[in-house]
Amino acid sequence: MSIRVVLVDDEAMVRVGLRMVLSAETDIDVVGEASDGAAAVGVVAETQPDVVLMDIRMPEVDGIEGARRVLASSPDVKVVVLTTFDEDAYVEAALRSGVSGFLLKVAPPERLIDAVRTVAHGGGLLDPSVTLRVIETFSAAPTPRPDSASRLQPLTEREKDVLRLLARGMSNAEIAAELYLGETTVKTHVSGVLAKLGLRDRVQAVVAAYETGLVRPGGR
Repeated sequence: MSIRVVLVDDEAMVRVGLRMVLSAETDIDVVGEASDGAAAVGVVAETQPDVVLMDIRMPEVDGIEGARRVLASSPDVKVVVLTTFDEDAYVEAALRSGVSGFLLKVAPPERLIDAVRTVAHGGGLLDPSVTLRVIETFSAAPTPRPDSASRLQPLTEREKDVLRLLARGMSNAEIAAELYLGETTVKTHVSGVLAKLGLRDRVQAVVAAYETGLVRPGGR
């Protein structure tokens, strides 16, 4: 089965470029396009894609609001935000809207293709150049309320350990090495964390780890 993709960008030439890159892959099919976040909702409802590539800065309805609307009407769709802007406000707003990925437009084509495949198969993605900014964003946020940690009560201590390392940007293989576990066991723990906390993917898990105070920037 091909991965079905919808492109959302107000610049037609950008959409053409994205379509050319993605359509060259045998397992990816671009099934629709929209020029702003409002139009994206209808296109997504009509085409039922697996992944939406959404620009942030667009007239009328921008990508942040567009992502919220798309996910509200089609919660199973995965949204990857594409932008030339990497300011903290955009990163934080995109993550809080429920997107599964955040990728800069200056990323090479192969990273775009990997991003589509990653989120289509249930993963989450942050552009490496954005990861540090995410941490800086949360370090500038107010200290979590004392009761926010109660959100983590369903987790076992081992699941909390896994979440801490996941929030540091570690892969399953790296977490397995750090905790002396098998990689399959780590995958099981990650799945448990997502299910118990009601999260869509690893990106949301990173946000939850910082919001609850489980992980603090610069801490161990």
